[in-house]
Amino acid sequence: MLKGQQVTLRAMTRDDLDLLCQFNNDLEVELAGGGDPPLPQSLARLQAEYEQQISKGGRDGTSFAIEADGKFIGACALFQFDSVARTCALGITIGDKAYWGRGYGRDAVNLLLEYAFVFQNIRRVYLTVNGNNERAIRAYQGCGFVHEGRLRAHVWSNGAYVDLLYMGILRDEWEVGRQRSTSV
Repeated sequence: MLKGQQVTLRAMTRDDLDLLCQFNNDLEVELAGGGDPPLPQSLARLQAEYEQQISKGGRDGTSFAIEADGKFIGACALFQFDSVARTCALGITIGDKAYWGRGYGRDAVNLLLEYAFVFQNIRRVYLTVNGNNERAIRAYQGCGFVHEGRLRAHVWSNGAYVDLLYMGILRDEWEVGRQRSTSV
């Protein structure tokens, strides 16, 4: 549906569930995504949740599968929409570790931002990230997110308390960054 330089964001399918279950149960992936604490998920539960959503009919909403090189590599979504303030949260997981640190997450986030600002008429997109997840913080900053706040020692993760960072980007900031990148 949405095509970037490296990834395509598309609807999740039943065929994605086996890999999604593996990603959701991979301790390293879960901790990188802020799992606090990481919790197991059975394939049967994931399939039941998927079937429940499908049975409602209509559109799939603002959750996407991330595909690269013809493979399902992760998932991302916009959620917690506030229709008055025109804000929403963003979340992403690249579950296939072969795609970590190579710009695939950044490409997916940029697509989500375009979708939020252009198609959903959102004014501000925000997220939270564990303060020790330096790779994610750099990627979010590279997409134009700025540090908006810090909850000190807020998250118990992998045996230690870590800070929880709030980051956000306004549509105006995104538009300026987009104009700069297209004029270069």
